Amino acid sequence: MKEFLNEDQEKAVIRAIREAETSSSGEIRVHLEAKCEQEDPIERAKEVFAELNMHETELRNGTIIYVASEDHKIAIWGDEGIHSKVGQDFWDDELELLTKYFMADDYETGLREAVLKIGDKLREFFPYQGEDDINELPDDISYGDNKDA
Repeated sequence: MKEFLNEDQEKAVIRAIREAETSSSGEIRVHLEAKCEQEDPIERAKEVFAELNMHETELRNGTIIYVASEDHKIAIWGDEGIHSKVGQDFWDDELELLTKYFMADDYETGLREAVLKIGDKLREFFPYQGEDDINELPDDISYGDNKDA
């Protein structure tokens, strides 16, 4: 199986996450796995969101981008704080953006662009809160148990 992101591409996505979170109190995670354990990828995204304790951010402004590479399934789930500000149309637009790049096999650009657009919304609605504003979640990409399946 061709790997979904090579090491340099993974680092570029992580840099985008850090950039997106720089002037915001929001949190963004990217989760990759080969197979989706659920029929509906949004259900799996919600499951992973909970497993990564993303619901524990103070302002409920965490967002996860979920990708099941072999199943060709993607989903984005934003916690209630950010979802109440941006609405479903925003998430649908980001999924459309991801789909466009993924169909061209440009996974890195798709993920980077989606992360940065989510970061723009987080900055708009959840600006950096000063010295007390800490990075509540890791910026690295998380991988499912079936990453190499």
